[in-house]
This record gives sequence, C-alpha cells and structure tokens, in this order.
Amino acid sequence: MSAPATVAGTGAVGAIGTAAAAAAPITLTEVNERAELLTRFDRSYLVPAETFCRLAARLTDPRRAGGPFRALTIDGVRAFRYHSVYYDTPGLRSFHDHRQGRRLRFKIRERVYEDSGERQFELKLKGRRGDTVKHRRPIGTGGHPLDAPHRAFLDTTLARAYGFPAPATLSPSVSTDYVRTTLVADGERITCDAGLVCTDLRGGRVVRCDSGLVLVETKSAGHLTEADLLLHAHGVRPAVFTKYCAALAALRPTLPANRWRRAARAAFAAG
Repeated sequence: MSAPATVAGTGAVGAIGTAAAAAAPITLTEVNERAELLTRFDRSYLVPAETFCRLAARLTDPRRAGGPFRALTIDGVRAFRYHSVYYDTPGLRSFHDHRQGRRLRFKIRERVYEDSGERQFELKLKGRRGDTVKHRRPIGTGGHPLDAPHRAFLDTTLARAYGFPAPATLSPSVSTDYVRTTLVADGERITCDAGLVCTDLRGGRVVRCDSGLVLVETKSAGHLTEADLLLHAHGVRPAVFTKYCAALAALRPTLPANRWRRAARAAFAAG
C-alpha cells in the first residue's frame, strides 16, 4: 500500500492540521482502549478557525490538569480524509424520522477511510437516554454495503434494538467528504472536521462548508466536557447539526427541514 497522502491547507483545514501537529500522538489502539465510545452523547459546534485554535491550545497544553489531549496518529499522519455514503429509502425515511424526533430512528452509512482504504458499514441508533449507539462491521474487498451479509446485519441489529427489520428498499442518498483530526483524553474524544463537501447522489447538487469553520463534535459518556465549557465561554453554543440532515437541508431547500435550516445556512452559505 502506498503511503497516505499528506493533508495540508489554510483556514479550517490548516487550523486542525496545526492543532494536531502541536499535540502529543496517540495510537488507534490506545484510542479504542481509552475512549472508543461506541455508546455516547455527541454535541456539535460550528467553530470559527481562530476560536478553534485557542480551544485546541488549551486542551493540548502539557500543563493541563489530568494530562493533555493527544492527537490520533497513524503511520505519522494526524489529519485523515473521510468519505461517507448515506443510505435511505426513496421517501427519505431516515431523514424524516430524525426531523420528527422519533425515538426509534437510525442512520445507515458506508464510511471509507481514504488514507488506508478501510471500509466500514455502520448503523447509528438513538438509545433510550438520547445517546448515540453505533454498530459497525467491516466491508471486505469487493464487498457492497447492501449485499446479503450487511442486509442481515441491518435486520438483526434493528430487530434486536427496535423490534422491526430494515427498510426493504435502500439506495445511496448523500455523500460527504472532509478532513478530520481527532483529539483524545480519558473517556472523551473531540472530532475536528474541515473542508466538508456534500453531494446529493440522487440529484447531483453539491454544497461546500464555509472554509473558515471547523465542525467540532464532543463525544463523552454524558456529562458536559471541558471542551464544551470552553466553547460556551467563547460564545459558541451547540448547533442542531448532523452532516446527513444538514446536508439535505442545504441540498434540497424544498424539504421541510426547519430543525437544521439555521445551522445549514451558517455552515454552507459562504461555501
């Protein structure tokens, strides 16, 4: 396998790269041991790059009580390219279930880690406490996300969690591409995404995130983290933003998507 590409850039992409380079490294094995968090609470923020740099400097400071956040590092690389394809019914059941706040809701996607070529089939469920529960299985070479083993995985997981099978008809709906760095401390992770590009796979339209915004998600077992409190202190409040739903709100303005419209405008208007 060839060496992973080096990710570089200015604005938000440059900010997350600089923050990761300044932090001590942590391996993927250590991340999974200390903060895998397949069941977690996520909080999303749209953070100006300058504010993000101040936040990252505080969290990765070696003098931080409890030890500094460290940057996920694989083969010397700390900023990684992600490609995801979301699957939905012809009528966008997953999108509308989230829009209506249904308790039994889910997202289905293929995630590709472009620097390594690894592919994962993922099902994200909403837990009883409002937490996110992620189930995943690898996609082998030549495999397709909707082939028989993955359909069986979907049916089994949804039946066990919610008591119903997966929708009979699913097809690609939206793809997302972005660059991510991940900062990790015991029991919590912060994903920092930049350069987000979203494509409507059924209509062909494309939207790009504001190049000066970092999409930050704090992930923990439930409590407000130090990162949450620091962002609040800088006047940055949580945003009603998920990549799939906000992308559809921007890509298809006629959809009833008021829940995400404000955040989608903030993220995509300048892009």
